[in-house]
Amino acid sequence: MWYRWCGDDLEVTLRVQPRATQDAFVADQGDCYRVCLQAPPVDGKANEALRRFLGRAFGVPQSQVAFLSGEQSRRKRLVIRSPRRFPVPIVPPAA
Repeated sequence: MWYRWCGDDLEVTLRVQPRATQDAFVADQGDCYRVCLQAPPVDGKANEALRRFLGRAFGVPQSQVAFLSGEQSRRKRLVIRSPRRFPVPIVPPAA
């Protein structure tokens, strides 16, 4: 599974492809979700673009999206604090 809930926070594992034609969620690959970004992987530009993209997609400020691991890798783990929207199929936590 590429995501898990920690209380109200959502942890996601993503495989990021930089220098794509558009920013987009591509496909569930089992243990990660593939994401394409237009930004190049230079000077942290792709990481900042990923935080902005996830913030907009999940309806939270960019400051609510944080890296857990993988800042120098294509495979990244992030936490999204209290997401408001779900742009991809995710089962919300049990109440």
